[in-house]
Amino acid sequence: MKFMKLGSKPDTFQADGKCIRYVISDLATDVTIIVGEVKFHLHKFPLMSKSNRLQKLVLKASEENSDEIDMVDFPGGPKAFEICAKFCYGMTVTLNAYNVVAARCAAEYLEMTEDVDRGNLIFKIEVFINSSILRSWKDSVIVLQTTKSLLPWSENLKIVGRCIDSIASKTSVDPANVTWSYTYNRKLLAPEIIVKGGMKYQEKIESVPKDWWVEDVCELEIFLYKRVMTAVKSKGRMDGAIIGEALKTYAVRWLPDSVDALISDVHSWRNKLLVETIVCLLPSDKGVSCSCSFLLKLLKVAILVGVDDSAREDLMNRISLKLHEASVKDLLIPARSPQTTIYDVGMVHSIVNQCMINKKCSQDLDLGKNDVGCTDFVLGHGSLLSVGKVIDGYLEEIARDPNLSLASFIDLARSIPEFARPVHDGLYKAIDMYLKEHLSLTKAERKELCSLMDVKKLTMDASMHAAQNDRLPLRVVVQVLFFEQVRASAGVQSLKNNPRDASRSTTNTEEEWEKTAAEDCNSIKKQMNQTKIKESEFPKNGKFLKKDSRNSKSGMQLLPSRSRRIFDKVWVVGKGHGENKSSETSGSSQSPTSMVPGDTKSAASSAKHRRHSIS
Repeated sequence: MKFMKLGSKPDTFQADGKCIRYVISDLATDVTIIVGEVKFHLHKFPLMSKSNRLQKLVLKASEENSDEIDMVDFPGGPKAFEICAKFCYGMTVTLNAYNVVAARCAAEYLEMTEDVDRGNLIFKIEVFINSSILRSWKDSVIVLQTTKSLLPWSENLKIVGRCIDSIASKTSVDPANVTWSYTYNRKLLAPEIIVKGGMKYQEKIESVPKDWWVEDVCELEIFLYKRVMTAVKSKGRMDGAIIGEALKTYAVRWLPDSVDALISDVHSWRNKLLVETIVCLLPSDKGVSCSCSFLLKLLKVAILVGVDDSAREDLMNRISLKLHEASVKDLLIPARSPQTTIYDVGMVHSIVNQCMINKKCSQDLDLGKNDVGCTDFVLGHGSLLSVGKVIDGYLEEIARDPNLSLASFIDLARSIPEFARPVHDGLYKAIDMYLKEHLSLTKAERKELCSLMDVKKLTMDASMHAAQNDRLPLRVVVQVLFFEQVRASAGVQSLKNNPRDASRSTTNTEEEWEKTAAEDCNSIKKQMNQTKIKESEFPKNGKFLKKDSRNSKSGMQLLPSRSRRIFDKVWVVGKGHGENKSSETSGSSQSPTSMVPGDTKSAASSAKHRRHSIS
């Protein structure tokens, strides 16, 4: 810390209690200066020799036959006046970053200018501020902090502006050229180990990180911090990511952790101002500088403290640009009254819609350029895949809310485009959770809910779970079993024997299922008559088994009981369309999954094959 000593005489100021100060001298004091609650018993001559204002006040007091002068609204109070008085007496005074602003304002109040005496206090303080204080990083920050209690004097004397400009200029300096002291306690990374010639050397940690200035600036009050950050941004030399890190550090430093402290009457106004200030200082770089997690946490606080709609919408727009980075936990925004749900699903839905609008505009822009834009288009789809995954996880979480309406769930699920959800496992989990927590759904509502899911996009594990899920409508379970059979068939058959049949089977749509169940049943039968069922392809009780085929040449494994019943039922219906009642009855005892195609080479070889009943 820089300091400057003024005067050479010993300090002879003495105190008599808390409210009386006097100078030890052979001469009796002849004037009493009242500053606040303190009375200073001093001599007129040394004071009048340095202060133009005291000359006028002493003359006025003499005309009124009074030896007391009351200094009303003296900047800096008794301590600042004592510094000025000691300077007038030529006593030793030490100026530093903590008292220089108060001394400067007091000297201005007393009019201690060069017109009164050459080398007066105002001149000396200005030299000290310009040559020492403003050249020091920490002293500039400290001085700026002290200006708050001395407004408007410190503002009118341009001390605030000069400190802000000094701080902003130093933040823009190349870190390699930073030689002054600063505070830095974040991200203390372990040094890397470098191996050269078989010897290990410890690499030196970068002496000055790019965001070296962040913590010191965080000590400023919100209105000063806003001015400093505005000046830093206006310089145009600061990376947006560092500005984002600075805002995050400031929010962590000043925003309370507990909800009660956030919304308490004592601090609610301050917290609201703080959040609105941080939002307005966010870099205008489409959200690249700040993490999505930080923006979502800031949004939660903004909702709690009741910030303006414009600030909240600004945050939501920024979040929509980085939604692919979000986590399910971050998206769980508590709902506010009068909402009855646990989480604010409508706000997340708005963010997702804005995200899709942004992606569409960005992709249209890229496709309208050149071939380079195609790469960005593909990458954009990659980020949408992440959005689809996180929203599916969010759907599973909010599905546990008994007050969540079916319409809200379906609308949010449909806000994700098909290409952003290539696998429907996450969506299936969400649907299953909603069915589990909302048992009062009607058959039509369950059907509408399950229509969100494409069974062709379920993985093997999800399909096996769905095939045994009693909460799903029967029609959905049949669809799952059918497409799993088609998938198993496609894996076994060669492309030469059955490339077109597999293609036709996988293109069956939900409408075709509704149109004619008989055709689907026949298709199932055809697939199973053509397919040699391999070992371990079908689960028993939802688990895959591996066993030696010596006990059974076909290696056939039994399906779960519900699946058997479904296939039996489908088989009966399918047989009923083209055969008599007796053949229908016999068909019901032998499901298509138990059929193993025989070898057509000879009757003897085909007789060796068995039919295994699963009923």
